[in-house]
Amino acid sequence: MQFSSNRRTALKLAGSAAAAAALGRPAFAQSIPKGTIRILVGYPAGGGTDVMARLIADKLKDRIGANVIVENKAGASGTLAGAALRDAPADGSVIMYAPSAATVAQRVTKKQMVFDLLKDVQTVTLAGTVSTVYVVSPTLGVKTFPEYVERLKKNPGKRSFGSTAMGSSTHFFGVEIGQAIGIPLEPVAYKGAGPLIADLSAGHAPAGCGGLTDFLTHHRGDKLRIIAISAPKRASAAPDLPTISELGYPKLASEGFYGFYASAKMAPGLVDAWNKELRAVLETAEMKERLVGLGLEVRTSTPKEFADYQLQSIEQFTKSMKAAGFEPE
Repeated sequence: MQFSSNRRTALKLAGSAAAAAALGRPAFAQSIPKGTIRILVGYPAGGGTDVMARLIADKLKDRIGANVIVENKAGASGTLAGAALRDAPADGSVIMYAPSAATVAQRVTKKQMVFDLLKDVQTVTLAGTVSTVYVVSPTLGVKTFPEYVERLKKNPGKRSFGSTAMGSSTHFFGVEIGQAIGIPLEPVAYKGAGPLIADLSAGHAPAGCGGLTDFLTHHRGDKLRIIAISAPKRASAAPDLPTISELGYPKLASEGFYGFYASAKMAPGLVDAWNKELRAVLETAEMKERLVGLGLEVRTSTPKEFADYQLQSIEQFTKSMKAAGFEPE
């Protein structure tokens, strides 16, 4: 039997539709709406998350031909944005940009969140990974991690470190370093990086722990010294900085991440459309260069790859929390 060209095309389309249905995805892509697009951010304007979101929003405007704005929903350790996303229209007009500090860390360390990370929102794409760093005050007179350890042994009164956020990787990484070197390190709570940087520069705090994005500029300006980073490999923004693995403690290697989320109610076709557009923007040479300068190692993914990575991060973060002796609050 001979098939006409039109009939063969029809059969191919039918087969594609069936395959797509089996995968839980629509056969035909959906389009992002052309009206105003909102990117929700759980922190105030001017912070690192906000700055990155605005860089990405500017490039999205040109690519999708829509008005893209960043909407700040600060509060509750960055989780108010997740609650707003849960309640937002699922028509593709609202997405969220968030770090693992506002998603994974909150799910692990809080008995209750204002939204359910695994039920109320869905993953769209990873944006990149970030490192936690351990820093020392320039007044200590040490420049390397081994020198710091030797100083700790000789000065038992200098065994504390400031944390930019208790109950986060900036708390647990410092505690785990103390356990690994056999010298307990006591965390001291700070309300963000600003006050800690001021105390480190003045010598009021001997050491501290926070995000690479918080400390890199000040390290370059000699206001403090980064002596170890948590990432498995050296940071592109600062290739001179040694990793904790290189220093002899590979079990402490870890990294946080930033990613984009959609409402759990958003149709798979719209999620796929957003994945395509966001990855196209993030993977441009210009965007990579600008984000690396802010301490973000650009890395994109499919929605499922991001979901799997997030589950692995929850498991790893739970282990770090238990190792640090921290209980969910």
